[in-house]
Amino acid sequence: MEGLVLRQLGADHLTDVHAIWKEAGLNYHPSGRDSVSRMTQELRGPSTFLVGAFMGEALLGVALGTDDGRKGWINRLAVRPAYQKQGVAAALVEFCERQFKARNLGMVCALIEEGNEASRELFAKSGYEERTDIHYFRKLTVGEDW
Repeated sequence: MEGLVLRQLGADHLTDVHAIWKEAGLNYHPSGRDSVSRMTQELRGPSTFLVGAFMGEALLGVALGTDDGRKGWINRLAVRPAYQKQGVAAALVEFCERQFKARNLGMVCALIEEGNEASRELFAKSGYEERTDIHYFRKLTVGEDW
């Protein structure tokens, strides 16, 4: 998308990030792991970054990048519905990939919830291999909205 500018965001953008997640219908946890206080804490560390895609001053999309020391993870990728299918999400993925490459991480991954065909299509078009032989397990240790 011509004129699209990507840049890292800080905690002062989290209200806008939450608005995009909500508008895009993303399943997020505003009173748990995605709360402003929790995300502010995460963004202070070296393993997490938040990237925004802007057209002028308008924030069109966001992605949360994390690294576990071995792999980069693209999380919470969302684009305002009016700007979907215009290259914004692909630009966010590319930005995250560059950040992880600079950290010398040789693998970038994303978990996609069942039914999110747009994200599956995006990552497939971006050269990601879909693994169907892995099962995801989790255990909540803090609370229901974590």
